[in-house]
Amino acid sequence: MGEKTPSIRIVIGLMLLQQFIASLAYPISKLGLNQIEPYSYAFFRFTIASIVFAMILIFKKNHQRILAADRLKMFIIGLILIPGNQLLFLIGQSKTTASHASLLFATTPIFIYVLAIIALGEKFLIRRTVGILVAVAGVYLIISGGKIQFGIQNLVGDLLVLIAAFAWAVGAIMGKPLAQKYGAFRVTGLSLTYGSLVYLPFGLYSVINSDYRGVSWSGWFSVFYMAIAISIVAYVLWYWILKYMEASRAAVIQNIQPIFATSVAALMLSEPISRNLIFGGIIVIAGVLLTESR
Repeated sequence: MGEKTPSIRIVIGLMLLQQFIASLAYPISKLGLNQIEPYSYAFFRFTIASIVFAMILIFKKNHQRILAADRLKMFIIGLILIPGNQLLFLIGQSKTTASHASLLFATTPIFIYVLAIIALGEKFLIRRTVGILVAVAGVYLIISGGKIQFGIQNLVGDLLVLIAAFAWAVGAIMGKPLAQKYGAFRVTGLSLTYGSLVYLPFGLYSVINSDYRGVSWSGWFSVFYMAIAISIVAYVLWYWILKYMEASRAAVIQNIQPIFATSVAALMLSEPISRNLIFGGIIVIAGVLLTESR
């Protein structure tokens, strides 16, 4: 008996939950990166997530054999998501501002949308294209309102974050058919574990040569949040969502994330809620509604 397909309302509801969880990555990761250098931070995050994934996968019964070609694809996805996406994001985040990082990562839906059409054969729809452009315009209005200052001082960090955003889009597109075949949790767990094992010797060297006496509870909370909430919960939810939703459609809804991120930053970092946030949020929602309208 096949797996029951959930209603689109449930899928969109979980997508919004996933976006909210992911939006906290910007302010929370910054808490930890202010206290722990990025290579060690990445080591702790990936190691914790891999151990949790491995324990669950060992005890979770799954009799479907993974083909060698598909296992190789999961290994490649792991390399893309760990060194290519998460490590570069953490290094880039440590070399630029949170506002710059969230602005540049807002390009991810565009990458996903284009790659979904090219690699997955999803249809090019004018309404969806207009919707994503409107939503992205709203995102830029939200984040660029007086907080973005382009200059050479943030150039390296900005470039690394942009590459990380592209890597995330590639990993998402590659993982969609595998998640449909083997399940979101299994694909996410194996991919991230493979990528973490490759990074292990590099991160271990940094850990051995670092001093953690000045790290507070907020720094360690940051590591555990990124390991559990982002690397496990948010990643698994994302690939589960892609099982039942077109990647190009999910890309448009993903533009909601900067609204969450900026709102949370206002609460956590006492940043003011500006007119740009209000008007940009309205534009983003309008773009999403345009895409979802029939």
